Amino acid sequence: MKDEYDDIINLPHHRSARHSGMTMHDRAAQFGAFKALSGYEDAIAETARLTDNRAALSDEQAFVLNETIKELCGNIAEKPEVELEYFVPDSRKPGGAYVKIRGRLRRFDGTLREFVFSGGEKIPADSVVKITILGKS
Repeated sequence: MKDEYDDIINLPHHRSARHSGMTMHDRAAQFGAFKALSGYEDAIAETARLTDNRAALSDEQAFVLNETIKELCGNIAEKPEVELEYFVPDSRKPGGAYVKIRGRLRRFDGTLREFVFSGGEKIPADSVVKITILGKS
């Protein structure tokens, strides 16, 4: 039985003498505009990004935190160096992250309920979970 392409099936693949072959990268790039699921990788990465749940403070932790705030307010003129650990809610999904900031405390704004650092950073008191006064003996 004779096939329709038997006369050309065993011929070598044509290579142009004038033009060099296209690289695999360039050949694949031709089809980049036809990518059916643009943004899919970003959506997968966002879904995979982990966030922490905000833990509620125990009564003892809340007591220690309030006592430390009172102590800081009494010594605020000395601009004590502190480290605050606080919770920052995530803007795109449930949960958030615990962040630490270290610096000199300029004041505690009781009206806005926020800690103001010498560098201008403002941390809401309601998000603080731990305060460490540095250099305290």
